[in-house]
Amino acid sequence: MSSEQLTFKAEIQQLLHILVHSLYTEREIFLRELISNASDALNRVQFEQLTNADVLDPDAELYIEIKTDEAARTLTISDSGIGMTRDELIENLGVIAQSGAKAFIESVNARESTNGSTAATDMIGQFGVGFYSVFMVADKVRVVSRSYRPDAPAYAWESDGGEQYTIEPAERDSRGTDIIISLKADADDFLNTWKLRDIVTRHSNYIAFPIYVGDDDNAVNKQTAIWRQDPKEVTDEQYNDFYKMHTYDFTPPLHRITMRADTPYQFYALLYIPATNPRDLLMPREPGLQLYARKVLIQERTAELLPDYLQFVVGVVDSEDLPLSVSRESVQANRVLATLKKTLTTKILNELKRLAKNNPEAYHTLFETFGRYIKQGVVVSPAEKTDIEPLLYFPSMRGASADEWVSLADYTERMAENQTDIYYVIGDDYASASRSPHLDAFRKRGIDVLYFIDPADNVMLMGLSDYQGHKLRNVDESDIDLSETGALQDDTPQAQPLGQESFTALRDKFVSVLGDRVKDVRESKNLVGSPARLVSDDQNPTRNMFRINRLLDKEYELPVKILELNPRHPLLHSVSDHLDAPLAHDIIEQIFETALLQDGIHPDPAGMAERLTRIMQAAITR
Repeated sequence: MSSEQLTFKAEIQQLLHILVHSLYTEREIFLRELISNASDALNRVQFEQLTNADVLDPDAELYIEIKTDEAARTLTISDSGIGMTRDELIENLGVIAQSGAKAFIESVNARESTNGSTAATDMIGQFGVGFYSVFMVADKVRVVSRSYRPDAPAYAWESDGGEQYTIEPAERDSRGTDIIISLKADADDFLNTWKLRDIVTRHSNYIAFPIYVGDDDNAVNKQTAIWRQDPKEVTDEQYNDFYKMHTYDFTPPLHRITMRADTPYQFYALLYIPATNPRDLLMPREPGLQLYARKVLIQERTAELLPDYLQFVVGVVDSEDLPLSVSRESVQANRVLATLKKTLTTKILNELKRLAKNNPEAYHTLFETFGRYIKQGVVVSPAEKTDIEPLLYFPSMRGASADEWVSLADYTERMAENQTDIYYVIGDDYASASRSPHLDAFRKRGIDVLYFIDPADNVMLMGLSDYQGHKLRNVDESDIDLSETGALQDDTPQAQPLGQESFTALRDKFVSVLGDRVKDVRESKNLVGSPARLVSDDQNPTRNMFRINRLLDKEYELPVKILELNPRHPLLHSVSDHLDAPLAHDIIEQIFETALLQDGIHPDPAGMAERLTRIMQAAITR
């Protein structure tokens, strides 16, 4: 078959232009990326050797080799990994769906104005475009590869970074891949074997396969399974370097957890809690830990090792008890995984509780980033509810800002006199929650209220109805009686309430105007500074799920609530005195819609504008 000339997808052309013409900072990262790809290829063929008897060169050493040719000005990175067929070369090196190039370009464009090219090079690995980083130093790249499949011939892929590339038959006696780089005129330093060894040591020291540089028969890298080392013998810098290599996240992790156990199964684990949410990236990382069996990678992403609410944890688990020759499906069903999951979950939850106690600032950062996952745990993993509860933190009415949090334990320890329930208010944000009219009576009696202002709180409530015997209650519940709870903090005399006859007439007017938009209109016993509030007689934990559906643009119905009126408020006195005035209808509508707005359930706040204008015009002309 003769040489074929094919055209890159548009996004890859744009990516190549960025790499060839724009990014020059830290050019050495191309070598890190190519070594990482070679390591992946070796892991894959190692797994094939364990599960498939029909593999080319089954006895070949698994290695990575870096050679230079000063006369030809070429640098060659070779491996004895899984190799690629013709179609796989096209799929992996020429098709946008496999490369993440589009996401990388979007990220570069978004950050270019603030972070420059360095940030872009740091993100190359995150978006799976690592191979193309070679064009920062290459005039031309030729990839010669032979698949592990015995009957698959070798093929070559070649590109100069332009709009097209070629595919043609090639010669390679053994399984694996050679990447032959014709270096640019200003990239001579990559012909220096000392520099290459230094790059390997700094960026790829913990690759599990030997990396040979030049004619040296000794591997440059340690090939150490760092997770099997005694933690006392590993420095923080080494752990962080491994984290960067493992995740391509160049921000140090928030926390690190090391484990080794002998019973009931022998295993090692090295786990990290990132400082940023990997799922917030344009091309999110799939959840799951790397699973090894006796230092052999058998699954890149094993979500079955952790519950859903801990899927933000990354790292490695290495078991001595997992059979090597297993299919993906049987691994997932293996009882060893179930035991590992239970052990890992218990360890992580205990570590998080220790962190919250001993380093509140670090845990605050963690909870800001991953609190939504943890909150879901009380719903999706009810068996672990009591272990998750100490990890939950919320702002509250006693706090000075949204960043001042309180745990459920702290809340219960400082309950007011005769208080048995835990009270919370739901709001869209801290400011709106703190201004809720529902808080009037609680402030007056010195009773703290938790602010549930995260959308995930509405989901959490489906699994968190009580805490250590204390019922959680929404402050908008209609039957809350605080008359015997707490102590009055403010003894300022209150205005006289409307007489019974006047209040009845006012109530009837509200009922007439609002109709079936409210369940009932009644006198409030708790309001102090606000004219009205909406309360609910529905205590079903799912009654606030409409807020989630609204955020997700799903269909939802607003709840119909009871409107409580404050008979002491001067506004209601004025309305009572002018029930037949033309403006009374508008003011009643406004009082009702303001209550909707304060509860964060107004369907159309902008719709109030015309009515507000009429009310203001009437007020100014009096």
